[in-house]
Order: sequence, then structure tokens, then C-alpha cells
Amino acid sequence: MKVASIKYRVEHETEYRYQSQVTLSQQYLHLTPRSFALQSTESHRIVVRPTEHETSEGRDYFGNPTRRLTLMAPHMTLNVHAESVVSLSKRPSMAELQGSKPWESVRELVQRAQSPDTLEATRYLYASPHVELSAALELYARPSFRPGRPILEAALDLTQRIFADFKFDPAATEISTPLEQVLSGRRGVCQDFAQLMIGCLRSLGLPARYLSGYILTHPKPGQPRLVGADASHAWVSVFCPVHGWIDFDPTNRCLVQGEHITLGWGRDFSDVTPMRGIVLGGGAQHLQVKVTVTPLG
Repeated sequence: MKVASIKYRVEHETEYRYQSQVTLSQQYLHLTPRSFALQSTESHRIVVRPTEHETSEGRDYFGNPTRRLTLMAPHMTLNVHAESVVSLSKRPSMAELQGSKPWESVRELVQRAQSPDTLEATRYLYASPHVELSAALELYARPSFRPGRPILEAALDLTQRIFADFKFDPAATEISTPLEQVLSGRRGVCQDFAQLMIGCLRSLGLPARYLSGYILTHPKPGQPRLVGADASHAWVSVFCPVHGWIDFDPTNRCLVQGEHITLGWGRDFSDVTPMRGIVLGGGAQHLQVKVTVTPLG
């Protein structure tokens, strides 16, 4: 029997307010959900204000959809509103993922890189701008990766240990906070926990990639779902030769199932920043981001 897909509407609004006039703005967006085997983007649009702008679409090195914006008219406010409808297919449960190879075998296969899949996985094997490799990260990962343990079982254990050992604290870190500080302070946000887990895996010689997107949040019982109260999210994908790339969320201690919507993937946050760019003028700026994820049907 065919299992029905899960459908969501995602609204992501980014607004910059500037202290003084901006005369030129160039922006690079990762705000279009990626379509792949487990996810289909049914509709998507981006509305930009001011409306006087030039735009072009493309794909980055990792195959993620992108958009470039150039605004040459003077402005004091920049508002970018992305709206998408996305369908998610059923993902396998841990019970269905039994029989993955021992993690040492996966490491050896990737090192040989004799197939297209393992060659592609080597993109996510090395240090990157926000993920350094270290003996400390390897040491933290070792209790999960006992000799001969299946890679997906070990990855889930590491996911659960990060959740137990680290506290979610938005004030503890910034985008540039190194993993060494996250590891010692045991505090951070979803981006930190995803990059920490990636650093652990790569320090063991295992490929892991960074996923950027959204997660459905659940209001307290009896409370309405609030518009704009959700946020961007980050999690981890682990390479497994038997099952392909399998996603884990250390912030929520889970194997990813039907509540994560993917924008794109890369080596770390720097590859899939939702919106970044340069401006001429502007002075001080105030940023406000609103995200709403709504189940449909």
C-alpha cells in the first residue's frame, strides 16, 4: 500500500532595517527547498521589497538551488519573503535500518573511494570553515563508536549523547564560535550541535554533511500555533553505503522522520546560509527573521 506523503507550507521572512540609506545591495539566497528522493517542492516563490531589483537563479557546488539579488535603488528597508509548499516522503525507521556496516568498514570504503557514491561522500570528509577536526572531538565520539559497531547505531548513540551532554543556550555562542569552545562549554544552538557532531564523525574518518532547513514545532496543549514563531534549523546526515545518507538531529535526539524540511546541504553552515550579502551604506542595521511551518491536510 502506498504511504501518503506529508505536506507543509513554509513561510520565511527576513527583514533588514538600516540606520541610513543603502545605495547598493547584493544578496545570495538559499531559501528554495531542495527537491530530492525524500522531498518534493510543489510550489515556491520569493517576494522582495523594494521591487526594483535584478534577480537570477542557479545552483551551487553541492546542487542546492540559489538566487542572487541586486538592488541598486536607494532603500532603508530590505524585506525578503519566501513561501513554499513541500511534500515529504516516508523515511525509514531505525528498525528498517538494521544491518548497516561496521563504522570501520565504512571508513575503509570511503578511503578507497572506488564507487561514485563513495567518491561523492569524500566532499564531506575533511575540515571546513566552521568544522575543524581534532583529537578532542574524536575522543568525545569514541564511546559511541566501539569497535565493530554498526555505523547507524553508533551515529544514533552519538546523537543522543550530544542531546544529554549539551544545553540549548542561544546566548552561549555566535556563528564564529569554534567547536573547541562549544565542546568545553557544553552549550549552544542547533547549528553548533550539528557542526559538533559533524566534527566528531569526520575526526573518526567518516563523511558527514550539514543540513539546513526547518522543523515543525508543536505548541503547548491548548495553545494555538503562532505565526512567525518557528525558526531555521540544522541537523546532520551520515553516509552509509547500504542505505545512503541518513539524517540525525542532535538538538532533538532523534533520527529524522517526517517533520524536517530541507533547504539544502553542504560541509557546514557557511555553504548553505539562508541569506548573506554586502551593502553600500546603511550604517547600523536591525535584523528580524520570522518562520512559520504549517502542516497541510
